Amino acid sequence: MAHFDTTTNAGQILAAASGGRRRRGDRIFSNTAVIAAVTILALLAGVAIFLVSEGLPALTASSSELPKGESFISYAAPLAFGTCLAGVLAMIIAVPLAVAVALFITHIAPPRIALWLGFVVDLLAAIPSIIYGLWGIFVLGPAAVPAMKWLEEKLGFLPIFEGPASITGRTMLVVGLVLAVMILPIVSAVAREVFAQTPRKLQEGAQALGATRWEMIKTTVLPFGKSSVISGAMLGLGRALGETMAVAIILSVSGGVTFNLISQANPSTIAANIALNFPESSGLAINVLIATGLVLFVITLATNFFARWIIARSEVR
Repeated sequence: MAHFDTTTNAGQILAAASGGRRRRGDRIFSNTAVIAAVTILALLAGVAIFLVSEGLPALTASSSELPKGESFISYAAPLAFGTCLAGVLAMIIAVPLAVAVALFITHIAPPRIALWLGFVVDLLAAIPSIIYGLWGIFVLGPAAVPAMKWLEEKLGFLPIFEGPASITGRTMLVVGLVLAVMILPIVSAVAREVFAQTPRKLQEGAQALGATRWEMIKTTVLPFGKSSVISGAMLGLGRALGETMAVAIILSVSGGVTFNLISQANPSTIAANIALNFPESSGLAINVLIATGLVLFVITLATNFFARWIIARSEVR
């Protein structure tokens, strides 16, 4: 009987020690996660405080004190428009292509081809943006000139192809194409990982009911990965909205607001405008540029909140 009590007590001691270690590990993990979350929020708040404090002089200054003698809204509105136009154009081009590439890699291509194609697509994300800019201005831009002239001739009645077509290719359309290539690996990588995790039972069940491969993808794979595709698209949009060097190198800027994608007159973007003008600015001009950075910060934040709202609605349904 004494031996039984000793064994029981030893087991209780070991269980208590093991439970203590687990509780200690849980506390360490919980504290680490809280610290990481607070750090992210602190960094975000720090950036916001810096932008507000440094941009406030430009927001409160009169038009006569600002560069070019125009109000801050008149200065920032065309830049915000150009930023949103470039980002939306890149999304329209990149997201369908990225989803198609992800579906091909995960559900159509043979395993060996899918592996290498996945490597090639991911490699696009490692190319510096300045290389994309040089490629856009020296290769894609000149190559797009005949296509832009054709668009002007055939579809010139549409405001986006009204023309006159640029003879250099330094247009918003080329910028959109370059940005689409830049964000394609981001969107494709997220979509590819989610599509690959679609339950096999759902896919096999759809095919057992007589669905073709496309019908199976449409009814099981795409609905399963819908929210993640939206998340990946928003990540890509954030990259497109904040892109600097590629846009600054390619775009021929004339200011103003226009939907014409193929003409020489193009609105600039906020990030490109800051990069081009900051080295030569001083005094209140620097505050104006930082205030436009605050506008870009708000646009990006609003885009992320809108994306989370869409994802939440899709998950509820």
